[in-house]
Amino acid sequence: MKRILLTNDDGIAADGLVRLAAAAKEYGEVWVVAPHSERSAASHSVTLRHPVEAWKVDFPVPGVHAYACDGMPADCVRVGALNIVPGKPDHVFSGINHGYNLASDIQYSATAGAAFEASFQKIHTIAFSEDASDICEVSDHYLRKIMGELLDKPLGVGEIWNVNFPGCRLSECGGVLYDRTVSTDEFYVDRYIETKISDDRVSYMVEGIRNFAASEGTDLKAIIDNCVSVGIAKNIS
Repeated sequence: MKRILLTNDDGIAADGLVRLAAAAKEYGEVWVVAPHSERSAASHSVTLRHPVEAWKVDFPVPGVHAYACDGMPADCVRVGALNIVPGKPDHVFSGINHGYNLASDIQYSATAGAAFEASFQKIHTIAFSEDASDICEVSDHYLRKIMGELLDKPLGVGEIWNVNFPGCRLSECGGVLYDRTVSTDEFYVDRYIETKISDDRVSYMVEGIRNFAASEGTDLKAIIDNCVSVGIAKNIS
């Protein structure tokens, strides 16, 4: 039986992780090593200056071996693959992230960062993300199907499968689009709001404005059109 390691950046208690574990059970023995709290936008950060701790926790999906970790998502993959999962996992699934991971934003994503770490460990990997809303109809409808389709589809060195589900009703979804490239368009156009603290200090709070224009054939265009985006993302660092 295949061993599947799951992680995320939303934390061990995240609903998306629970739903991912329930689906993954159909394809193998599931192990979870996930941060004990949110680690969004940590990218591929790893812990080097102090030990990483992990401890067994109860998990709402029966039969899943689950551990919380005080490190980053990439740490969770490293500790999980090298120490916790017996032997080595056959697959790593990262997600389901609460918020899209596509276009320019993928470079900040700890969901993608954890997936890229798995690819460095030469483990076949899929990252799953969805809209940051409570509408999960499309994700729940297509998750198992796409998981099964991608499970044994080969990847090159430094590559991951990257899947994004739109946050629309199932009746509004345009289906699944494969072979989507990572858009070079900005997902958010950022700016910083300045607040004067004192004569010599100013704080800056980021504010992102959604971009609703993208090139054809890209992950961002698929999501703008309420379609599921499936494609390969490659680490370029």
